[in-house]
Amino acid sequence: MSKTFAWFVYALTLAFFGCFFVWPIGVTLGGAFFDADRKFTLEFVAEVFRNRIYLEGLGNSLLLAIGSTTGALAIALPLAFIADRYDFPAKKLLTAVILVPMILPPFVGAIGVRQIFGQYGAFNALLMHLGVLGANDTIDWLGRGRMWGVVALNALHLYPILFLNLTAALANLDPAMEEAAENLGCTGFRKFRRITLPLIMPGLFAGGTIVFIFAFTELGVPLIFDITRVTSVQIFYGIKEIAGNPFPFALVAVMLVSTALLYAASKLLFGRASHTMVSKATTVSSARTPGTAVQWACALGFGAITLVALLPHLGVILVSIAGDWHHTVLPTGWTAEHYRAALGHPLTVPSILNSLKYSSLATAFDLVLGVLIAYVVVRTTLPGRGLLDALAMLPLAAPGLVLAFGYISMTQDGRVFEFLNPSKDPTLLLVIAYSVRRLPYVVRSAAAGLQQTSVTLEEAAQNLGCPPLRALRRITFPLIAANVLAGGLLAFAFAMLEVSDSLVLAQKQRDFPITKAIYELFQSMGEGRFVASALGVWAMVFLALTILATSRLLGKKLGALFRV
Repeated sequence: MSKTFAWFVYALTLAFFGCFFVWPIGVTLGGAFFDADRKFTLEFVAEVFRNRIYLEGLGNSLLLAIGSTTGALAIALPLAFIADRYDFPAKKLLTAVILVPMILPPFVGAIGVRQIFGQYGAFNALLMHLGVLGANDTIDWLGRGRMWGVVALNALHLYPILFLNLTAALANLDPAMEEAAENLGCTGFRKFRRITLPLIMPGLFAGGTIVFIFAFTELGVPLIFDITRVTSVQIFYGIKEIAGNPFPFALVAVMLVSTALLYAASKLLFGRASHTMVSKATTVSSARTPGTAVQWACALGFGAITLVALLPHLGVILVSIAGDWHHTVLPTGWTAEHYRAALGHPLTVPSILNSLKYSSLATAFDLVLGVLIAYVVVRTTLPGRGLLDALAMLPLAAPGLVLAFGYISMTQDGRVFEFLNPSKDPTLLLVIAYSVRRLPYVVRSAAAGLQQTSVTLEEAAQNLGCPPLRALRRITFPLIAANVLAGGLLAFAFAMLEVSDSLVLAQKQRDFPITKAIYELFQSMGEGRFVASALGVWAMVFLALTILATSRLLGKKLGALFRV
């Protein structure tokens, strides 16, 4: 690649992120800190902290984020340590199915969880059948205000991200350091706390950051659980007043600044510690084979966690085939009619086609730009290529709801990007939103492939007269095709099931993507939740096949796609 073309890629990336990442955030901050006369003010933001409802929403969002991250870590850390250190029956299968919780957006899983653990759900019916509860007794197992239900769903959905990062970090740990500690008398939990944990902290921080930001800004699950006192839902309802009300802008600004400060504080406390290892391990780490009882305990532990994590999926599947299910352990009737309705409903078929269109266009753009960014970062000595790499990964750390609100703000009448107003036609804006959010997957997967491919092959081709771009197309790209395909599959699949952008930007029924259709169906009376569950099952099957294919292509390197 010529230096001129590398600079072109650099400029194109800066322009794209400037227009559709920095600009929408800037417009949102402008609405929060400038009044109608364009004078700087802190009054709107101050009102957020004076208003009891807004303050309660922020506190609840923070509690959801802390609880979800803690729960995901409590699940992922022991599982990652066991998977790295021990051999046990069905280890390959159990560590592979640990990705299964990611195949269903948590807000769809919330439908199944409400059916199982709600006041009139299956679990209470089971306790009544066993005589534990009286005939008129009910318990809301989702907790007061259903906050713990959101925490549990987020933790069970997101712990695979932490698991992937932690297993990769443990695999790269030099066992000679732990052996040296043991020789000096440092064993057991003290060895883990003093030696192992500091060494895997970068992986823990990388995965934990994504989990925290996702949970802090999660919109779909609180909506399904009818929780209104969280910041994300308050912002969602405030979009209707965006033209004349500055407080939604102030809420988004507070959410953005809060995530940035929390990220910076975590980075300062946990991400800057330098625990250097030699470039190659001095000994080869190998999993031990413990006693039979320990082996089966490990296998049963993995299986039990996976089973619990699959309860939302099981609930959605049962709702999708239920003829009727109210205050009974299992549905009182079974039917496949909801699946036919899901594919024949006037809302669902257009939504599937819309999602395919939006996601395909976004993925095609990401594949082109992502491969070029990865090549510039890995293969060139261009000044500032580190900044380019960091910029491409920023969308992982930016709340999707903040960007979606920014897109609405910057396309209002009289704005520069008025022509993209989603109330008229959201196609282009949804493609842009999906592209920005999923570009990191393609960049990281392509960069991993380039790092594994020797540059001497390209140099040999160029020495034989092959121009750089032709060498990239004829030599390099075929060698990294599997990595690019894996990143493209993930980008496409997660774009198909994107929640925040879809709920906010798609405002007319004819433009609804799949996730907006599921939400609208759930809100409708009658058979809506059954049809929504059936559509969720179709989406679950699609994403399961995608993640399985990606996992086969990338293996343990899959965790690198979920790092900030």
